[in-house]
Amino acid sequence: MQLKYNEAPQVSVGIMSAKEIDFVLNAAYKVNDNEAQGQQKVSLSNNHIVWNGEEYTQLTFQPCHAEANFSLHNVTIGVNFHWEQQQTQTFKGTLRLVIDGDKIVAINQLSVEDYLESVISSEMSATSSPELLKAHAVISRSWLLAQIQNRDKKTAASATSSAFVMNENEIVKWYDREDHTLFDVCADDHCQRYQGITKATSKHVAEAVQATRGLVLLSDEGICDARFSKCCGGMVEEYRYCWEDEDKPYLKVVRDNANATVDVDLTNESNSDDWIRSNPDAFCNTHDARILSQVLNDFDQTTTDFYRWRVEYTQEEVGQLLKKKLGIDFGLITAFEPLERGKSGRISRLKIVGTKRTLVLGKELEIRRALSESHLYSSAFVVDVTERDAQGLPLRFVFIGAGWGHGVGLCQIGAAVMGEKGYPFHEILAHYYPGAEQKRLYP
Repeated sequence: MQLKYNEAPQVSVGIMSAKEIDFVLNAAYKVNDNEAQGQQKVSLSNNHIVWNGEEYTQLTFQPCHAEANFSLHNVTIGVNFHWEQQQTQTFKGTLRLVIDGDKIVAINQLSVEDYLESVISSEMSATSSPELLKAHAVISRSWLLAQIQNRDKKTAASATSSAFVMNENEIVKWYDREDHTLFDVCADDHCQRYQGITKATSKHVAEAVQATRGLVLLSDEGICDARFSKCCGGMVEEYRYCWEDEDKPYLKVVRDNANATVDVDLTNESNSDDWIRSNPDAFCNTHDARILSQVLNDFDQTTTDFYRWRVEYTQEEVGQLLKKKLGIDFGLITAFEPLERGKSGRISRLKIVGTKRTLVLGKELEIRRALSESHLYSSAFVVDVTERDAQGLPLRFVFIGAGWGHGVGLCQIGAAVMGEKGYPFHEILAHYYPGAEQKRLYP
């Protein structure tokens, strides 16, 4: 495993795929010992890429100078989200066109450091504190380099063989990035949102990336797979409760305050019930609009209840929702019973009891998807029945919850608060990734 580089490595990013791709070379590019510039179009025919009347198995357009860029039309963003749309996007670096089945795939190859400037500008607000931006640069770089190295050693079979358990009584799934074979990462939120230079890169982000150039988190296993979420809810979750049943030494339970000592066992149902219904002190326990806006680009001041939240459903609403999301008619829902909680109180296995069907559901993201039109804030919740009919069947359920996201690794709202309190980035990283070494891999 390579843990030292002479210069910043290159990353290949899958941008789009289609039978025809329209693009513009906004400067001179070299292709097959010739130069090309301006409006271009490629199409797929007879399992070959057709460009300018010639057939190719693949095409590579290399920039003639460092600042050259190209624009791709009809790039889909927000795949499978309610705001899915198509845009024209502009990118620096090399453009590769390859065939995948019945489509042409457009791949952007560029320096890891240039890539980071784009993804962090997309992920974080320009108002974020310098220390928060530096911390995010380190974890994004670590995550990316870990994916590149894992791509070399993983096979699709090993990556997907244990991604779910499904039978008549139980559905337990976990979702991770796909193991792409033609490129390192994709450009959508499934990996990290990447829009090239379509939007201006924040000056502060560029400074944070430059200040931490080459710096990553390391463990005995290699480069850390540095996860992060919006709000842990006061306790950072462990890896195994959201993904594979394995431990990562740097993705462990942490109390999200200055002490960081874990003083309550939230795998215990009674303890987690008390915790979720309370309002414990934590870095991420804030309603400060200025701090929240650092993490939430589209911040809406009416939706600040991420630390503790509440959702209500009628019997009819929750039954229809579960039928829509899982394709199962449970009849009347009589109970939601947590069978296993992680160390942040997030439910990893939930029993849904109905008059027609009972099912165990997991892990956390599958639970969140099943109980919301989009995603429930988190699976750290308790359920109250506030109304019953004459036979004692529930009429209304109230979900009381904690946090936003899976809660593993860096808590973005907590880290934003730490940055505002004057914590340097290396202390923010040490807090959320205990035991991880911070090391520079290239100059």
